[in-house]
Amino acid sequence: MSSAAQPHVSVLLDEVIDALAIVPGERHVDATFGAGGYTQAFLERGAEVAAFDRDPTAIESGLRRFAGNDRLVLIEAPFSALDGELERRDLAPVDGVTLDIGVSSMQIDQAERGFSFQQDGPLDMRMSGEGMSAADFLNEADEGEIADVLYNYGDEPRSRRVARAIVAARPLSTTGELAAIIRKALGYKPHDKKDPATRTFQAVRIHVNRELDELAEGLAAAERVLKPGGRLAVVTFHSLEDRLVKRFLRERSGSEPAGSRHRPAVTARSAPSFDSPAKAVRPSEAEIARNPRARSATLRVAHRTDAAPWGV
Repeated sequence: MSSAAQPHVSVLLDEVIDALAIVPGERHVDATFGAGGYTQAFLERGAEVAAFDRDPTAIESGLRRFAGNDRLVLIEAPFSALDGELERRDLAPVDGVTLDIGVSSMQIDQAERGFSFQQDGPLDMRMSGEGMSAADFLNEADEGEIADVLYNYGDEPRSRRVARAIVAARPLSTTGELAAIIRKALGYKPHDKKDPATRTFQAVRIHVNRELDELAEGLAAAERVLKPGGRLAVVTFHSLEDRLVKRFLRERSGSEPAGSRHRPAVTARSAPSFDSPAKAVRPSEAEIARNPRARSATLRVAHRTDAAPWGV
C-alpha cells in the first residue's frame, strides 16, 4: 500500500446502524464487505452476518481479521449473486441487506490495482481481478464506444476529445499514461480544484466492472431474500447510482410519478414490495471533515413488505 494511503472509514455508519435497528440474533448481509467496517458494527450488535465481496484480497483480509468468529460467513462473489449464494448455504431469508456502492478506499490507495489517477500503476481497475481490464477496453474499443462510455458513465462533456486523444496514443498500459493524455487533451492547471482525469477514470471503472448492471441486479436480489419487515440500506457515491436506487425504490413502493410522453408510466406487476422509502440521508459536516470521501455519499433506506418480489 502506498504511503499516501488513508485508513478506510465506513461512510454514514451510524446512520446505517440506526436505520437497520439490529436485534441480536438477526441475520444481516453486508453485500460490499470491503474493509469490514459495516460487518464489524453488525457483529458488535449481535447479528449473524453474511458478507460479500468480489475482490479476493478483501475476502482474504476479512478471513484474517475475523478468524474464529462463528457468526460470520465470508463469500467471494458479486452482490448480484447474493440470493443464490445465500440460498445455497441455507442462509435466506434475511433481516437486512446493506450495500455500500463503488470502489473502496483500499482499492484506490493500492497503485497496483490501477484505480487511481494520483498514483502510477497498471491500467487495470478490475474489482475481481478477472475479465476485461481498463487497458483491454481502451486499447481495443473504437473511438465512438469510448466516447459514449465517458459521456454516459462519467458525465464528461468533452468525451469525444478525450476518446480521440486516447485512440491516438494507443497502446496504453499505465494509469499515469492515461491521466497525462486526459490532462493534455482537456488542459490542466495545478491550481484547478478538480483533476480533469476524474470523470474518465470513474467512467472506465464503472464500465469495466459493470457497476450499474451489478447494482440493478443486486437490488433485485436483495428484494428476493429480505423477510417481510426486512431493511434495505444503500449508500451511493454519485448521481448515476443514486438515481438507479431512487427509481428502484419508488417503483417497488408504488410511488413512481405518472409518466410523460418522454418517459412512459411504470405499470406495477404486483403489490408494492417495499414501503415508501425514508428521506435520503447525507453525511454531516462533521463527518465530511473527518472523512472527505464521504462528501458525495447518499443513504437510502426502505422496508420490505410481504408482497412477492418483482424481479429485475
